[in-house]
Amino acid sequence: MPLALLSAFVVAGVVVRWRYTGSYQAANLPWNLFLAWIPLILALAVYDAHRRGARTAWLLAGGGFWLLFFPNAPYLVTDLKHLGAWSGAPEWFDVVLVSAAAWTGLLLGFASLYLVQAVVRELRGAAAAWLVVVGSIALGSFGIYLGRFERWNSWDALTSPGSLLADLWAGGMNPVAHPRVLAVTVLFTGFLTLAYLTFYSVVALGRNEQEPF
Repeated sequence: MPLALLSAFVVAGVVVRWRYTGSYQAANLPWNLFLAWIPLILALAVYDAHRRGARTAWLLAGGGFWLLFFPNAPYLVTDLKHLGAWSGAPEWFDVVLVSAAAWTGLLLGFASLYLVQAVVRELRGAAAAWLVVVGSIALGSFGIYLGRFERWNSWDALTSPGSLLADLWAGGMNPVAHPRVLAVTVLFTGFLTLAYLTFYSVVALGRNEQEPF
């Protein structure tokens, strides 16, 4: 419910901005928020399937789809770049609006990651679960680069896999010529890992339990 209210707050802010400025500059925020909800929905499906005793193959398939859409949630942080380009509305309003969207995206992504981690922890133990967390964040950070700079979408892996693989292969064959890939991936991996550790600690404290690392 709080995540839904935060999302509604952002959508309402976009509508207010549109009415005030007559501009659709912030119209991408509701769409990006919609995409950010997909990983949480998929993670809930995986978590529920695990509780119902689903086979490992089904859980892996669901986890694969979750990982494919996971970058859409933290991707909202990159929308902060628009603050210097938008006009018409007070700067403080745009700061609150985009920050609220970025915060909602982070929470949606971390909540989905927490559920996936819980499933892996029960199946393979705490160490394996944390490996999945770090690996997912690293791949998600690379996905953020693909989305923001290469303009690829999650569904392109399903609709245009050949073109996507060709693009990845071209970059992988000459990584030195693409230093921004490494910089963006490393920066977001570090930031998201530390932010998730904070989220995890707060959740564990709220549940008043000591979960093994």
